Amino acid sequence: MKIRPATIKMATIALCLAAAAGAASAQTAPAAAPEASPITANISLTTNYKFRGQDQDAIGNNGYYKTKALKPAIQGGFDYAHESGFYVGNWNSSVNWLSGNSIESDIYGGYKFKAGPFDLDFGALTYIYPGNRNGNTTELYGAATWSDDAIGSFTVKYSSTVSKDYFGFASNRTTGWKGRGTGYLNVSYSKAVLPNLTLKAAVGYTHLSSDIRRNTPYKSYVDYNVGATYDFGGGLSLTGAIVGANKKDAYQATTAVYDYSAIGLGTFTYSESPNKARFIATLTKTF
Repeated sequence: MKIRPATIKMATIALCLAAAAGAASAQTAPAAAPEASPITANISLTTNYKFRGQDQDAIGNNGYYKTKALKPAIQGGFDYAHESGFYVGNWNSSVNWLSGNSIESDIYGGYKFKAGPFDLDFGALTYIYPGNRNGNTTELYGAATWSDDAIGSFTVKYSSTVSKDYFGFASNRTTGWKGRGTGYLNVSYSKAVLPNLTLKAAVGYTHLSSDIRRNTPYKSYVDYNVGATYDFGGGLSLTGAIVGANKKDAYQATTAVYDYSAIGLGTFTYSESPNKARFIATLTKTF
């Protein structure tokens, strides 16, 4: 049977219309969203770096403890998070509390997963101080977070020291004392009160090992952090907080020594505590 020319013409027109419709649909269909990168990075500038309530920029050019509140530090790092929940990362900060050292470099890794209403996080973290390994410390940690849109977010985290050294308070190579067994419990809370403003608060307790408590004047202590973070968008945020700790008398550091013995007044030593409360502002950019 022969196909009439009119039939061929109609079929050709139909095919052209279908092709045009397909092209128009392809042009108007929304582009697929790019997959989120498993690698993120951050950089910060802070007016004072405190770790667990204690100043980390402490030694001045004269060898004594710095008394000024403004002790700027630059910080930054990166994280790799696999979709399975495993992650590794590195974070660094300028510091000045150990002779021969000017940087803290943290290396960590762990596993995050959800268990019912809780987000759980378990891992290990090593603090490294190039130039003075007496500060090197390794901890294992576990954390649980519970969140509610109306109430806010609560996180409980416990870190346990597994290295013999503990931030220079104990060093198996120099003093023979062990920092292993020192524990740190931290409870934190955050709540978004405005579209770009989040209130934050935290309290922590450092329980020093028996070797440190028995052989040094240092005592277990409580630290605190109360403030807020404003998100400017685009990964830029500004945090302001009051940070400090108790047991100031147990952590006194010499600020100056004046010798008046030539006029019969003796020597006067002045001191201040790195646990002193400070207002700290931190500008952070994440990528």
